[in-house]
Amino acid sequence: MDHMIFEVGTALMLIAIASVIAGKLKFSIIPFLIILGMVVGPHAPTLGIFDFTFIESQEVISFLGRIGVLFLLFYIGLEFSVSKLIKSGRNIVFGGTVYVLLNFSIGLAYGFLVNFPLYETLIIAGMLSVSSTAIVAKVLVDLRRTGNSETELILGMILFDDLFLAVFLSVMSGLLLGGATSIGGILLSVGISIGYMLLFFLIARKGTPVLNKLLNITSNEIFIIVVFSTLFFIAGFSETLHVAEAIGALLFGLALSETEHSKRIEHLVIPFRDFFGAVFFFSFGLSIDPLTLGNAAWLAIGAVLLTILGNMISGMIAGRKAGLSHKASMNIGLTVMARGEFTIIVANLGVAGGLMPLLKPFSALYVLVLAIVGPLLAKESKHIYNGLNKIFKWSKSQEKLKNMG
Repeated sequence: MDHMIFEVGTALMLIAIASVIAGKLKFSIIPFLIILGMVVGPHAPTLGIFDFTFIESQEVISFLGRIGVLFLLFYIGLEFSVSKLIKSGRNIVFGGTVYVLLNFSIGLAYGFLVNFPLYETLIIAGMLSVSSTAIVAKVLVDLRRTGNSETELILGMILFDDLFLAVFLSVMSGLLLGGATSIGGILLSVGISIGYMLLFFLIARKGTPVLNKLLNITSNEIFIIVVFSTLFFIAGFSETLHVAEAIGALLFGLALSETEHSKRIEHLVIPFRDFFGAVFFFSFGLSIDPLTLGNAAWLAIGAVLLTILGNMISGMIAGRKAGLSHKASMNIGLTVMARGEFTIIVANLGVAGGLMPLLKPFSALYVLVLAIVGPLLAKESKHIYNGLNKIFKWSKSQEKLKNMG
């Protein structure tokens, strides 16, 4: 046990050093932490008392990372107003549908193009369709865009994407893992997921006075125990209903966003969000074996390019339909571009179902590239917009519309 604590402490020191370097370079810490996780791990050397393989402590680090995802999504939920989200309901459904359909179709076409069998093609399509809630949340926080006009739509699209993931995993689990799930069973599972999400919207809309009374706790110590205990309980309970634990945390944050205690909770949760969030990205890198990536390089690069194109187009369509500017619409596609934990889950399902072993290194490389490139593109969105604006003349067309109005 003492050795394991020393291993975890060593990992945290590495995370701290990488974070300081990223801060000095004024760079997002996400790529630094993912690459750091890949560099160490099972294939790293052991130097005296320093064991950089982290084999004994990997489960603990992974669990701390999962806590990081919960805090990230909980914080994002706190930042939003449910009333505004409900007003954007139609735009969210339209944007989410366009996003999922376009990316899923691209994945299907790509799978058939590289001559993958049907089930492998479906898994590839699923992988290309699901964004990383953890990385999207971190990007919104890092770039201070939680108050931007497009962010409500991004949040709604994440919820929609998670609902699609629940349906997709239910169907593919039935097909791949035997005892094919009945249509009735799938519909019931999806219905429960939708009902569960709607319940939190209802609590946020109608239950605010009750929540205000329940959280009227003077002691910060007791207050934080009550809030965090409820957060972990709801996240865990969500998993039993086949709603991702991260989305459970997001929904709980949304439920508390309308209360008079929301700012107090935000203030208390920020240090936990930053600390555990950093551990998540390190543990994510730790799960990737760099020695297996070469075989899937070209396949993954092709998928990355198609994903960038699909996200840009779907983000632009969703944003423009919602009445957002070209710049805000482009931000949507760039922000939700990162792939992460959910893509790995889809790939692992394929591997567990006895599909091509190539899916594992393909998913690792595909996720790694987009987990690094996604936040970078989001950070440089202003320059990307200016470059594309010279080609498509968006600002001029908007001026014409204003003049006509």
